[in-house]
Amino acid sequence: MISRVLISGGGSGGHIQPALAIADEIVRRYPKVQIRFVGAKGRMEMEKVPNAGYEIDGLWISGLQRSLINLKNISFPFKLIHSLIKAGTLLNRYNPEVVIGVGGYASGPLLYRASRKRIPTLIQEQNSFPGITNRILANRVNRVCAGFPGLDIWFPKESIVETGNPLRESVLKLADSKSSPSKSVATSHFNIDTSKPVVFIMGGSLGALSMNMAVRNLLESSNNVLTYSVIWQCGSRFFDENYKWLEEFSKKNSKIADCVKCLGFIDRMDLAYAASDLIASRAGAMSISELALVAKPTLLIPSPNVAEDHQTKNAKSLVDRGAAILIKDCDVVNSLKDHIEDLLKDKTTRQEMEINLKNAARPNASYQIVDEVEKLLR
Repeated sequence: MISRVLISGGGSGGHIQPALAIADEIVRRYPKVQIRFVGAKGRMEMEKVPNAGYEIDGLWISGLQRSLINLKNISFPFKLIHSLIKAGTLLNRYNPEVVIGVGGYASGPLLYRASRKRIPTLIQEQNSFPGITNRILANRVNRVCAGFPGLDIWFPKESIVETGNPLRESVLKLADSKSSPSKSVATSHFNIDTSKPVVFIMGGSLGALSMNMAVRNLLESSNNVLTYSVIWQCGSRFFDENYKWLEEFSKKNSKIADCVKCLGFIDRMDLAYAASDLIASRAGAMSISELALVAKPTLLIPSPNVAEDHQTKNAKSLVDRGAAILIKDCDVVNSLKDHIEDLLKDKTTRQEMEINLKNAARPNASYQIVDEVEKLLR
């Protein structure tokens, strides 16, 4: 029986979604459980978690800037001490039986204090290269649920269980043809043409400049004819400028612009996946896990702006199985259009990709992680 749980982490959709998936599975097993989240004030989780139906407390915490002379680093020690004190207060107030961290600034102070109080702790690491918070916590937590193999370089081997990355129920339904939304329902939601193939291009929850430039180049070089529709998830921070760009582009190229739906952040990812015939994506850990489950032909463009190039390592988990095609970030602006058109013409390769993606999927990750929580509490 699980009665009280604290879950901490965030900063991006890649941390928030697995946290919510774990919470949803705990609630599914134990409907009377009390779950609270702990996030970082001003970060995405402070909005997204309440929208998903869970309560959240915020810590005054942020990461160190890469430049040591950055003035923002001056406040870091004060934020850390303040967050450690508040984390202790929250632990005393809610008296959790277990504390779960998914990475991100807020999970560090909370799991550190929980481990000092000998409260059972578990972290879920999504990437092939762990974030700094989880690396710091490596020898303090009781269990590490790994999204990818090979994490024994960073964590004690005896504490690791390879589960894959947890996905929310709305995405898991896509693996079941009976419960997944139909393509007609999905395309209607985005108000796009159903008579053409649909290409879903996404740069992650925060967006990706190079991929947005690739979409612009794709549209500008299409000679007033686009043989497919595009769902363009440009990222919340890039939405205003790209939406305005598309409006200006539409004045002279309305036939092409009418085939494009430009969005910042997509809450109904299940519908975006269901509408798609082909997907071009960054190679974040959660994207990799979702794409394997969705099993649509995939182009992966790893971000170069991540520690130890871990998105390329993530991507190779699918590319090496023949489940995806890798495009280097430095090539994407000029080559995305050709890759999309070549793959849309190659039915055999698309079918092979779909089979290989299904074989790489890990749909039971949430269940396995909650199994590990139960084992800790025994």
